[in-house]
Amino acid sequence: MKTALITGVTGQDGSYLAELLLNKGYKVAGIVRRSSTETFERIQHFVDHIELVQADLLDQFSLIEAVRITKPDEIYNLAAQSFVPTSWNQPVLTGEFTALGVTRMLEAIRVVNPGIRFYQASSSEMYGKVRQTPQTEDTPFYPRSPYGVAKAYGHYITVNYRESYNIFAVSGILFNHESPRRGLEFVTRKVTNTVAKIKLGLEKELRMGNLDAKRDWGFAGDYVDAMWRMLQQDEADDYVISTGETHTVQRLCELAFEHVGLDWQKYVVQDPAFYRPAEVDILVGSPAKATEKLGWKPTVTFEGLVAMMVEADMARWARNIRNAE
Repeated sequence: MKTALITGVTGQDGSYLAELLLNKGYKVAGIVRRSSTETFERIQHFVDHIELVQADLLDQFSLIEAVRITKPDEIYNLAAQSFVPTSWNQPVLTGEFTALGVTRMLEAIRVVNPGIRFYQASSSEMYGKVRQTPQTEDTPFYPRSPYGVAKAYGHYITVNYRESYNIFAVSGILFNHESPRRGLEFVTRKVTNTVAKIKLGLEKELRMGNLDAKRDWGFAGDYVDAMWRMLQQDEADDYVISTGETHTVQRLCELAFEHVGLDWQKYVVQDPAFYRPAEVDILVGSPAKATEKLGWKPTVTFEGLVAMMVEADMARWARNIRNAE
């Protein structure tokens, strides 16, 4: 039985990855930060089947202790300050978590057991002002946010530890991946959640920023499978994980409203307050290498993803209304 340690286990990706690994027969441990309130909503249905360990990406010694206690074969570093708009308001904290946190975890591996295999969650936001389309593993980075800059550091420090210490360390350059477990602050979930509330008479409008921005959106459940596949290879390498398709934010709105029988133009209001200081106009990745080397392909279409998320939010709000009655 293999043991996996996941940072960010209570997040969207962490919850799907933990489920996947449990189904594969792994012993799963997850790092959680000390807090007066528990945020275990996404993992509540299997929390009794995993080990939770208190540690913090800001604290080197707690990470070393977590690795010593759990004795993992694989570590998946998914924790970060991952909301792009917040990275402009908290750039230093974003750097501490999203950049230096990677170094601290790699150092814990180097100190405790260099034989541990390590996965780093890199991001398409590293491409930013893109140099070529579609983006591949060889496309130069040009990040346009403190978050993107921090992720670029995390990516390169992972490469550096692989080459300097012969640690099996890989980065998955994941393009936007969504699900019903996505946080409400992210644009896809903001759209599907508000559409559900409008349909049920709880809201009257959806305020949005740039509707022309284009993204490559996939299903998070598919993407965690790619993470696992990367750590099963004979050689450590980095991979772009994406669908290879791009859609505008406007198309996201159109599909979500269509799913509940409404006209998006009657409800969507563009608000300059939601524009980024430096916009990333288009992101679309080429999954060719992942398909060839990992045998990975996405299984959920963009249309299917939007429908899945709208349905989940409709069901949740309908439950809330029933419970309030």
